[in-house]
Amino acid sequence: MIIGLTGGIGSGKSTVARAFATFGAPWVDADDVAREIVAPGEPALLAINQRFGESVINPDGTLNRAALRTIVFNDPTQRLWLESITHPQIRQRILQHLEKLSARGAPYVLLVSPLLFESGQHALVNQTIVVDIPQELQLARTLQRDGVSESQVHAILAAQLPREQRLAKADHVIDNSGDHASMMQQVSRFDELYRRQPSA
Repeated sequence: MIIGLTGGIGSGKSTVARAFATFGAPWVDADDVAREIVAPGEPALLAINQRFGESVINPDGTLNRAALRTIVFNDPTQRLWLESITHPQIRQRILQHLEKLSARGAPYVLLVSPLLFESGQHALVNQTIVVDIPQELQLARTLQRDGVSESQVHAILAAQLPREQRLAKADHVIDNSGDHASMMQQVSRFDELYRRQPSA
């Protein structure tokens, strides 16, 4: 069984994924895969370099993610182009990782993805969990964690599904606005649930 885990920026998806890992659940992180497919020598990085030039490439040949983020979040056309290049490659690489983890015999595997619904990756999973917090808390946590401007955070929020739509699409919800113990209790309940369910 593959469980999709998603949530808006700053909601604590990685923290929740690590909590599931304490119960023995392996996961694939779509953000990690997104970095893999733009590593030096990968076709996606070559295409990005050809479109945007050297301004998005660091001196060591790696992608300057901050420079690219500034371009694509200020220009929806460029963001759509980038997604058309990266999303199919991310999907293919995610499938490869999920197959490897499933072969190890875990009762369930997590796919952690901030754009699970937006990118169509929800089609790869059997059930979905949304990690949810109020938007004002999203903003505060992201500003504190990432050191970005408030306008950048709002641009990222605008590129993600509105909270209400994300919650409407969820099979399950974890409220991550409380303390660590509350989050762990919720994760424990879902871990029990998924272990009882037959694999799809």
